[in-house]
Amino acid sequence: MKTMEKILIIDDDEGLVHFLSRYFKRKGHNVTACLSGQEAMEKITTDDFDLILLDYKMPEINGLDTLSKIKSIEVKTPVIIMTAYGTTDLAIETMKRGAYDYLIKPFNRKDLTRIVGEALRANRQMKEVVRLPSAAPSISAPYDKDTLQIIGNSRNMQEIFKIIGQVAQENISVLITGESGTGKELVAKAVYHHSRRKDKPFIAINCAAIPETLFESELFGHERGAFTGADRTYIGKIERCDQGTLFLDEIGEMSTTVQSKLLRVLQEGEFERIGGNQTLKADVRVIAATNKNLEKEIESGRFRKDLYWRLKVISIDMPPLRHRREDISHLADYFLMRFNAEYDRPQCYLSEGALSKIEAYSWPGNVRELENCIRRAVLLSTGDVIAEQNLMIPDADDEHLLNSLTREQLIDRLKEKLEEIIPEILRLSKQDIHANIIELVEEMLILKALQACSDNQVQAAKMLGISRNTLRHRLKKQRDRDNGDDKTIG
Repeated sequence: MKTMEKILIIDDDEGLVHFLSRYFKRKGHNVTACLSGQEAMEKITTDDFDLILLDYKMPEINGLDTLSKIKSIEVKTPVIIMTAYGTTDLAIETMKRGAYDYLIKPFNRKDLTRIVGEALRANRQMKEVVRLPSAAPSISAPYDKDTLQIIGNSRNMQEIFKIIGQVAQENISVLITGESGTGKELVAKAVYHHSRRKDKPFIAINCAAIPETLFESELFGHERGAFTGADRTYIGKIERCDQGTLFLDEIGEMSTTVQSKLLRVLQEGEFERIGGNQTLKADVRVIAATNKNLEKEIESGRFRKDLYWRLKVISIDMPPLRHRREDISHLADYFLMRFNAEYDRPQCYLSEGALSKIEAYSWPGNVRELENCIRRAVLLSTGDVIAEQNLMIPDADDEHLLNSLTREQLIDRLKEKLEEIIPEILRLSKQDIHANIIELVEEMLILKALQACSDNQVQAAKMLGISRNTLRHRLKKQRDRDNGDDKTIG
């Protein structure tokens, strides 16, 4: 069962505290509220929090002094400053003292949800310890939700563990390569958690998930008025990650313009915010990951050769799961243990037939596909044994058939499935059938394409045969159906 994340709100405005408490409780968070900095410090010394929202102008102890005290106790807990004074000097000072970000009052729900979501995600990434294996997991061993385990008894994984141990404490860049779903982010976190920077920030950015027009600002920040919509100074990820570790996932998607600026950070430790003329300094360790062949990207002019060699001081190549088959059963046991605990399910096991099916499958989606397979099996299991028919993967013969089908044969199979299901749809539905079915098919198609491409929007758009902008538009339409309004708060 998922544990509720704990949020501490510190503000002397009782109306705002009441609203924020209700708002976060509705979203499933555990909320504690304090009306003074002194009261908050007493709470912090006796309890742990996942996020703190702190008002700048507080009685007795002001927000900045409270922030400094908080960071001396809870180094990794993200703190968001709430203020009606949105000056550049305040923004810089809050970041210097360790704030994760700041919100200018009055703020709207969209900004609140985005910044809080990012901060909680950063908190999980920093606090989830990644442990290298000392032995294969035991299905009866207690599961620690705050510790992630890298599983691998195969020779190539053991070599990777050696490299992590050798380079984690050195202040050098690391480039992690490998197919989607092989565990590149987990290795990046392992390097961070075994480094001398483990008590400093760890910030992850997926270079493929942020539109190119916004990515430079996200990385380097911008000054107020730098472009239309820049209504406040924004502190970029590099600046807020000073002294810490920056993980750049899918770095092969980064534009050459941003690549040149990143190269300067690696070489000189310097950068400027967009719209600014002040040269800023940042001491950041960069860990990058990609499923692309960067040497081919260099040949085609899409990736800078000098940046490639700056990143590839140490290179770790993650093997696909089909090349480490001896790890499959150990991984399956680990995921069973994890999801049994996470969903508070009775202990369940794989039958011999299910285990044979798992070991025979080629796992094109690698460890991530295996993880999702076991998650589904645990959620849908009704007993303590998971049979092979409970695993939503093809049998070896079916997999071979699917891999060898022609386009015409796949279309014939699709027609067969549609002929089975459409009469049922017509029987149950009385109106708007065409619009609803088209919308449902499109939503499912996009979801499956993103899953197949490990949420890489560029690759998913290419698979679907549409532009990335079209894909983003479709995703926005889907999200808008669930989003609330943007009413002003505070």
